[in-house]
Amino acid sequence: MGRDVEEVAAAVVREYLSRKGLKKTIACMDEEFPRTNSSINNRSELCRVLHLESLYKKNKSEDRPLKTMLEIMTKERMKKAGDVKKRPVEGDGSAERTASKPGSDSAADEDRVTRGRDLAQPHTDEMRSSETSAVSRLGSSSPPEIEGNLNAMSPTAGPGSEQTLGGGDGQTSRGSRMRRGIMAGPIAASSQQENARRRGPVRKTAASPSLLPKNEEEDSSGRNRRNWSSSTTGASHTGSDELNALERESTPSIRQTGQSDRTPRLRAHRNDSAPSPRPDALHMAGLVLDDVDDREVSTGLPAVPIDILSRHRVWNKRPMDQKTAIALKEIIFGSPAACFSEEWRCQSFSFSSRPALRYGIVQKKGGPCGVLAAVQAAVLQKLLFGGTSTDALSERLSDATRTKCLTDAVAGILWRAADRKNVTVAINSGRSQFTPMGHYRSDGVLDMITCVDVQSFDDLKLLIEQHVHQFESGPFGCVLLIVSAVLSRTIHTVRGDMDVPTSTLIGAHGYCTQELVNLLLCGRAVSNVFDDEMKLDSGNGNFTLLKGIKERCDFGLLSLYEHYNICKVGSYLKNPRFPIWVVCSESHFSVLFSPCEDLTSSRRSPREFDLHYYDGLANQQDPVRLTVYPDSAVKMADAEDVDSDLTPPLELCIRTRWTDAAVSWNDSEPIL
Repeated sequence: MGRDVEEVAAAVVREYLSRKGLKKTIACMDEEFPRTNSSINNRSELCRVLHLESLYKKNKSEDRPLKTMLEIMTKERMKKAGDVKKRPVEGDGSAERTASKPGSDSAADEDRVTRGRDLAQPHTDEMRSSETSAVSRLGSSSPPEIEGNLNAMSPTAGPGSEQTLGGGDGQTSRGSRMRRGIMAGPIAASSQQENARRRGPVRKTAASPSLLPKNEEEDSSGRNRRNWSSSTTGASHTGSDELNALERESTPSIRQTGQSDRTPRLRAHRNDSAPSPRPDALHMAGLVLDDVDDREVSTGLPAVPIDILSRHRVWNKRPMDQKTAIALKEIIFGSPAACFSEEWRCQSFSFSSRPALRYGIVQKKGGPCGVLAAVQAAVLQKLLFGGTSTDALSERLSDATRTKCLTDAVAGILWRAADRKNVTVAINSGRSQFTPMGHYRSDGVLDMITCVDVQSFDDLKLLIEQHVHQFESGPFGCVLLIVSAVLSRTIHTVRGDMDVPTSTLIGAHGYCTQELVNLLLCGRAVSNVFDDEMKLDSGNGNFTLLKGIKERCDFGLLSLYEHYNICKVGSYLKNPRFPIWVVCSESHFSVLFSPCEDLTSSRRSPREFDLHYYDGLANQQDPVRLTVYPDSAVKMADAEDVDSDLTPPLELCIRTRWTDAAVSWNDSEPIL
């Protein structure tokens, strides 16, 4: 079976970026163009697929072999077109030195230099720009203040620990250059004389012990058999010939003392001032392209901090396929031709910027309110009772704290939906994963998804943490959550939760159904809100099974429909583990909560207590605090002679939980 052209091309680009040491670019590419099961992660395999075996061997036999497949192919195409141009090696001062020699015939010398260069370096046209720029930089000196900082950061700094290029005070030390990343990766030199001509005199010192594990050392033949992976080694493969020359220069001093050729040598440190890769880019460790033929030496410590590496996981990813996308649309909308509306597509879990409401998630347009209310309840639980902050709801609530609470909330919702086992998280890949066919109608959402499977809660939290920006700032944050919840629960199980298998999660006018809200609140997409199950006798010995809430939930629900005797909310939802309730009123979902955890510890309520109300769609300006008097004997001055028809719906919802309770809106305007 032939390879997909797009995957092969992507592998060529990744191989080029890795050999050039462009770690941040690889991280961005892996995020926007994730690897799949058909991706090529082996350099030998890539060479075979492209039929470059003969060109690759020919390139390796040259004095100055190219380092990337892309350059090898480019050179071959340019040769066929006759567009290959000769150009001098940047940083090679032989011509200048010859021209300045006293008494020499400039024309004759120039001709000799040109002929000699053509004979000794027949492939200078394919010198990479990164090599030439690195050689050019080696001729310059660092500013004193930078030099001092670099020396201070070196763990081996001290008398006799550096090898100095040149001998003046303004010369750059070898250790400093290595730490700065100029000599971040070796390239085989064409000749020792060429290296000596470029670097100038070097003062020899004894080699320092290796800072890398033993398996990173060269073998006796000088061949370093290691895999190249830009995220795990942190070493750039695009250095200059200068490092090879420096290490060769130190070799004689080792041999003179009778030490083995395998004596460890000083390794380069990464630049500690450079920004580390983002945690969400660590999955690029999955790219491991073998290159056992290259004579390379590892020259850097890991560029990723040890604490981040210890938390790294190689995620099990798979692209969304059309069959799964059709099944998702059928259970979400009822038809594969339906699409997510703009209200759903643009909605994410972004927080309010108002100082007193920084805990609140903002809803942009109507429709996804049920999802937002469920996530808001989970965020409030982390803020109020998760030990996150002693003053969690104040204006001092930091962005980092809010994001952490959102991460924990999303992870908890998915873990509960998956019944605390295998979880599937939907991530926006930024590109289409399949070509829509048949009756399926693409909306640019489901076909962009990459699915990531995790088996433990710790891995789930780490994965959400690495991609939390997709949920918090979108654009498909809300959709990604419900798709993740359905896939984690499995489509078959979600359909089995419902009373009617043809029910959907998004109903008329783009509103959330009770099944979707229950899936996020309780982990099951049941159709009812009463406790346990209910059997209805349909005659002739047949009965209809209606499914409700099976256990006490972390968050509760109060419904205006219960006030009108349309439904019955059971005690599992009325009396949740935490005093946080999603409120269904007037076809809209909002949240009521209390910071007093004892409020739901028993059926007996205190004489009076406060409830806080938040509605992400109401453009709320200030906190709304209601004082509830559950004892009907308590009379309030502002509760007398109130027309029952003008009773705010929110009060009616509260009274489904605290019968005949009186509610004071304090200084807030009642919401009618």
